[in-house]
Amino acid sequence: MIDLGQKPLIVGEKIILRPFQNGDFPYIEECLKDPEVLKLTGSDAGFNRDTVHQWYDTRNEQTDRLDLAIVDRFQDILVGEVVLNLYEEKSNSMNFRILIGPKGRNRGLGTEATQQIIDYAFKNTNLNQLTLSVYDFNPRAKKVYEKVGFVVESIDENDLEFEGEWVDSINMKLTREIWQK
Repeated sequence: MIDLGQKPLIVGEKIILRPFQNGDFPYIEECLKDPEVLKLTGSDAGFNRDTVHQWYDTRNEQTDRLDLAIVDRFQDILVGEVVLNLYEEKSNSMNFRILIGPKGRNRGLGTEATQQIIDYAFKNTNLNQLTLSVYDFNPRAKKVYEKVGFVVESIDENDLEFEGEWVDSINMKLTREIWQK
């Protein structure tokens, strides 16, 4: 098992990855209500505000996962989150996911946050690999994942119905060996 109880502060050129703070909730709520976020994550807007608030209030206490806020260094506001979760003992791997809200798009913040959390994971744990899934209608994210070393492992066909169309989910992985190259 991986112990992720110590939450890091990771400072990049454009972003800071840090534990969630009390004042973050309005910004994360904005992200979670954003139509593009809802589409790209396969989510719906119908969430209970109190339940979501309690969820984020407990992220820093978790030892089996790492949830960090993505903060735009120049605007000093939360623009998204990165998450390592779902530890898989057999393959010694974890799932990676990222969410970028409307105030953080199209400036390379997601790419930098992705690279920073991947580097942190492989430098500070003994994980063998990271995995993720991305919907086929999100080529921008797929390009970022490939740029940082993820490779396609499999495709779950017709995994999500969106606006009457079926969308494939692309499963990708990044091994420690590939990351070290």
